[in-house]
Amino acid sequence: MKLHQLRYLREVVNQGLNISLAAEVLHTSQSGISKQLQLLEEELKLPLLQRNGKRLTGLTESGEIIVKLAERALREIENIKLVSEEFSHKEAGTLTVATTHTQARYRLPVAVKAFMARYPDVKLHIHQGTPTQVAEQVANGEADIGIATEAISTFDKILCFPCYQWNRCVITPQDHPLLNELPLTLQKIANYPLITYDFTFTGGSLVNRVFHQAGLSPNIVLTAIDADVIKTYVKLGLGIGLLANIAFDESLESSLTMLDASHLFPPSTTYLGVRNDAYLRGYAYEFIRLLAPQFDYDAINNALRGMAINRRYLGFV
Repeated sequence: MKLHQLRYLREVVNQGLNISLAAEVLHTSQSGISKQLQLLEEELKLPLLQRNGKRLTGLTESGEIIVKLAERALREIENIKLVSEEFSHKEAGTLTVATTHTQARYRLPVAVKAFMARYPDVKLHIHQGTPTQVAEQVANGEADIGIATEAISTFDKILCFPCYQWNRCVITPQDHPLLNELPLTLQKIANYPLITYDFTFTGGSLVNRVFHQAGLSPNIVLTAIDADVIKTYVKLGLGIGLLANIAFDESLESSLTMLDASHLFPPSTTYLGVRNDAYLRGYAYEFIRLLAPQFDYDAINNALRGMAINRRYLGFV
């Protein structure tokens, strides 16, 4: 059994059993992957893949078990390499952070600036996506750290640390009639065209649930995954906006008025997630501390080692 055979098997599964796509990712030939998978099955004396002619259709029962073990083995080998890098080049390397637009735009800049000043030889990559995409990148090992709301906390492979809580605000043009109808209620929001996040994004499902429980159907005319897009269309007069309060700075939005809506919605939590089998470089701990000072080295390590009270979450300190 060879490591590259396990890598081929893992990538074929990751690519939906498409050998052609796996070959592109691995920069090798389809025939080479097929041959190595066949040799692996022969050595193990077990069929790992279900086939219909030349087409792969699924994993066998034994194949499902072996893929999980292969993922674990390959992950540990990657961790061994990280340990080597940690002791030979403590303050150099790469850190990949996956996050949403709102977090990247409004919460990360201070931490990123401090981190880059502290570790000038670390290449920092920030990938933006939806919460589900962020979680998938962390779960697949494409990102070291994920920062997002809701979806990231539902992945079994990810250990989540609650960073901070936030709520929502309503934004309007300065002369909007809603400003004369305070205090703000869900019914008053529902009376006007609404521009907000997609309900699969940034706490959107919670917002949908609150309106539904109140027996209301908001008049949503446009949805977006970007707070700046919401603000742009509110300025154009297409409706009022409902967005994360951390995404609105009154000093930078002179043409808009912000109304606090935290009394109408329960707070949402932004989580920081890492793979629960990850080996974190020293500078990764520092990045986490800069973003969420309540979590120190011991708190993170204890959670990764399964010593926290709850296997998947830490409470606010």
